[in-house]
Amino acid sequence: MTEEIINVGSLVKAAKDGLTAEEKLGLKIQLSEKIQQLTALEESDPVLRARLQMDIAEILIALERRKEAWDIAHEAFLLSLQQESWQDAVEACNVLYQADQEESIAVLGMGIWLAITFPVDPELTVAMLVHAIDEMPDDADGAAVAAITGRYVVDLRAGDDKHESLCFLVDNLIAMVAKRHGQVQDQDEMNLWLDKLELRDPQVFLPRMAMVVDAIVGDKWWFDRDVLRSRLPD
Repeated sequence: MTEEIINVGSLVKAAKDGLTAEEKLGLKIQLSEKIQQLTALEESDPVLRARLQMDIAEILIALERRKEAWDIAHEAFLLSLQQESWQDAVEACNVLYQADQEESIAVLGMGIWLAITFPVDPELTVAMLVHAIDEMPDDADGAAVAAITGRYVVDLRAGDDKHESLCFLVDNLIAMVAKRHGQVQDQDEMNLWLDKLELRDPQVFLPRMAMVVDAIVGDKWWFDRDVLRSRLPD
């Protein structure tokens, strides 16, 4: 969605109840400013354009303008994908998920695939996996696989400055999933649970994570995964 399609007046309409009048006004001002920046932006900078579009989409979500948010975040996603800006593409998937539209769950799965496949910030990758876990029933093995995949990604990608804090976050996530999935209460039970679900070996749980993603997305893929895999950095 370009600035020609976005009408400032229509987007800065009154939001639904939930925000104070002062908060609504502040968001409307931010929205107007971001749209003006988008209008003035040169076409030659598609990555910055996509990031501005995501900023706009997030404000629209806060204002409960979810369909408009979806439309502009979708364009941001396509721009990011074209530019092979994988981090931004995942960020766009995150916004599209939060827009809560018909295909939002499928887009969440696409974002998870991108976040695991490409060298994306592990904090964002974990955030996407948490969304997936939130969507699953308590007894779903997929939640356990997603949680342990989060720990794997953190160990693989997190720098020294973030590794400890992210490990703490993901370990708590694993403990939460284990408690609701298998009523795990202590370390001995955790060890049994990890062994039972075969969550110690990435050669076992990563293919299972791929199956979880396939189940989430179904036949709604917006891109050819084989083509994107060929663009993986050396």
